Amino acid sequence: MRSFTVHEGIVAPMDRANVDTDLIIPKQFLKSIKRSGFGPNLFDALRYLDEGQPGQDNSKRPLNPDFPLNQPRYAGASILLTRKNFGCGSSREHAPWALEDFGFRCVIAPSYADIFFNNCFKNGVLPIVLPEETVSDLFEKMYAEEGFSLTIDLPAQEIRSASGEVIPFEVEEFRKHCLVNGLDDIGLTLQSAEAIRAFEKQHQQRNPWLFGSLK
Repeated sequence: MRSFTVHEGIVAPMDRANVDTDLIIPKQFLKSIKRSGFGPNLFDALRYLDEGQPGQDNSKRPLNPDFPLNQPRYAGASILLTRKNFGCGSSREHAPWALEDFGFRCVIAPSYADIFFNNCFKNGVLPIVLPEETVSDLFEKMYAEEGFSLTIDLPAQEIRSASGEVIPFEVEEFRKHCLVNGLDDIGLTLQSAEAIRAFEKQHQQRNPWLFGSLK
């Protein structure tokens, strides 16, 4: 998993509440368990004017010109600004996979669905919770300034704008540690690889009948 320390990026809007995981990555694209390849179908029903199918050449599909991610001013955006209860609906982990694969490293919202929130941390995406009035203020500034960008400083737990504004945010210490060090569940387990191997060796020596004859 990619680590997250300090990230600067353009902000793009998803200016609606209760965005569910089927809107983030529609059900027909859940046939793979690989973490890559979902970016082209992120927000598929909103980005394109037709209904997408797995294996389709997205470069030939008609784009929705009104959708922000199709507009030049948000090209290369890596911070998603959205409204409350983002990531509700089914618990599919493909949702943060699609966000990360598209290029988003951070989501800013007033609230999230619990499972989606947890899945973001496990996949290198930082979900930041801010008060609704603060999020609304960021929307106003983003719409007013093309190329509006923010710097997300996870170690300092600060959001900084080019104008010098500093917005603090909260994050659980363990989750912060995992993101800063790029540790997912597998990475955390591998930190104890030597202790696990030592236990397995001792367990086999003490209980050889469980493993067949020892050589």
